[in-house]
Formats: sequence, structure tokens, C-alpha cells
Amino acid sequence: MSFIDPALDTYIHAHTSPESDVLQALSRETYLKVSMPRMLSGHLQGTFLRMISQMLQPRRILEIGTFTGYSAICLSAGLAPDGILHTIDINEELEDMQRRYFAAAQISHQIQLHVGNALTIIPQLPTDLPLDLVFIDADKQNYSHYYDLVIDRLRPGGFIVADNVLWSGKIVAPDPDKTTLALIAFNEKIQQDERVENILLPIRDGLMLARKR
Repeated sequence: MSFIDPALDTYIHAHTSPESDVLQALSRETYLKVSMPRMLSGHLQGTFLRMISQMLQPRRILEIGTFTGYSAICLSAGLAPDGILHTIDINEELEDMQRRYFAAAQISHQIQLHVGNALTIIPQLPTDLPLDLVFIDADKQNYSHYYDLVIDRLRPGGFIVADNVLWSGKIVAPDPDKTTLALIAFNEKIQQDERVENILLPIRDGLMLARKR
């Protein structure tokens, strides 16, 4: 996932606001107990997500891919007082850990956790308010499908953030596999969609940031 010289990466982290105690504990437990811990958003990316949310002050956030809850905690930091973050994950085994850390971060009252297939859950979500912010960080082969499900529900001026869009550099490597091809197609889909303006950021494993016009 790293595209930066380790010394420079250390410098970047040293000049980024530190993690909260809750996030530090969550990161440690994830690396100790959960398989594929690198799926965690982590310090740098989490801080970016937090600041995007704090700038938008959203009332409705949708996160596709909860994992252990790190990114949800970061995204919740900017929620309006009556705001709700809907987060979806297919792995029911992580639910207890997610809820425990949401409680530790004192955000349980603003989190709606959904366990199951996002492709079927998203159409069933409440439509009382448009989405202000969407974070896509689930199975890569469905990124384009997730985008299609949320773009019309996103308010003008709202943002979509998609993780892992550089895929450890495989995105420009020869002989791409199915997952890489899906991400290439997703990146091109965003680039060609006149409904949004976008920038691909080389943060961690690549973040596509798209703003609905």
C-alpha cells in the first residue's frame, strides 16, 4: 500500500494530528486479533476522513465497509447534532467489536450499523434526507455498483470517497487481475461522469474524491 519512502512517511505521520486514545486502542486490537488488519483506515487516512466530515458537517453519511469501525469513528466527528451515519458490513463476527468501540467513542446514538450485503441494504435505507457524504471501502469488484446506487441519493455538493483505488500500484501494472480491472473501470467511470468533479489522491492506497456538481 505504501508509495512513499519510509522516512518521508514517518515525517508525514509526525506532522499529522495524533490519534485519539480510542482510535489507538482500536488499531492495536485490530492488529492483534483480526485477520487482514491492513484493511483498517489508519491514522493518516482516518484524519483525512475526519477533516472532510468536519468541513461538510453532514446530516447523513453512508459508509460501505465498516471493518472494525475505525473509519466510522473518524467520519462521525463532523456529524451535525441530529446527524446519522449508516455503516454496512457483511461480516457479522465483527459486530461486537464495532459496537464496543462506538460506545467507547460515545457515538453509538449516531450510528446505524447494518450487517449484510450492501447491494441489498442500500436501496432499503431511509430517504428522508439526501446523503451528504459516502465512503466506499468494501469489495472492490462492486465499487461501480455501489456508486450507481448512491450517486442519485447524494445531494449536490456532497462527496463520495472511495478507498484502495491505486490497489498497491497494481492499477498501472501489466496483466491486471479481476479486482484490479474492476478498480480501473471504477476510476474511469468517475473520470468520465460529468455529474461529478474528482481528484485521485495518493493517500495510503489511493483515495478517489468525487464532488457532485
